[in-house]
Amino acid sequence: MAATNDLKPVLMFDSGIGGLTVLREARVLMPERGFIYVADDAGFPYGGWEEEALTARILSQFERLLNDYQPEIAIIACNTAFTLAGAALRERFPEMTFVGTVPAIKPAAERTRSGLVSVLATPGTVKRAYTRDLIQSFATQCHVRLVGSENLARMAEAYIRGETLSDDSVLAEIMPCFVEKDGRKTDIVVLACTHYPFMANLFRRLAPWPVDWLDPAEAIARQARRKVPLLEGAQHPGEFDFAVFTSGNPDFATQRLMQGFGLRI
Repeated sequence: MAATNDLKPVLMFDSGIGGLTVLREARVLMPERGFIYVADDAGFPYGGWEEEALTARILSQFERLLNDYQPEIAIIACNTAFTLAGAALRERFPEMTFVGTVPAIKPAAERTRSGLVSVLATPGTVKRAYTRDLIQSFATQCHVRLVGSENLARMAEAYIRGETLSDDSVLAEIMPCFVEKDGRKTDIVVLACTHYPFMANLFRRLAPWPVDWLDPAEAIARQARRKVPLLEGAQHPGEFDFAVFTSGNPDFATQRLMQGFGLRI
């Protein structure tokens, strides 16, 4: 039987608590692994950052995190962070395996029947060349609308913590995703921020017509599982499964949320 110290943890990094959508799926596929969830809440939200400054911040964070925790793999559960800094992370830390989060444009293009796809993201992800390249590579036969919401990630954080949002405020953020063209309607909306799937039921209720809200969390978890060795007979190491907040001071509602996901603070 493998010793628990054979099992290095999985590091999960996000700008806030949206990466919990990925953590939920990853735990199902990697039950033998411990997880360290890192929320860069001191830098949240990432959408409004200048690219150079945000890249420097993310690289600095990982300099410390990889040294402190020596993980088996690092999952970047944030579209904005990975589409911006993924290549720089792999160049700076070639010994570490990174699994990133990118807008699920390829599967959306494969599934759409109407040819009208929207990508609901942060402004940072929308303006990224990486996102445009995905469209050019996989979705040239579709009409893809990029919708960069200034407010939705912050609203999602509040919603996850149990705060009430007005229907009108949420609807204002998602309405640009719904396009009618030549008798066709948007039929897929890519949730290109890991915060957004927590609000999927709310989106479904408010949507002017039914669409497929495409959540990439399961695909990210499957990719991570492929990269992580499965040790026969290994047992879950009890010393992991905790959350780190870069502010050092998560509020009480966030602490309760983390505990509900089985993470110590």
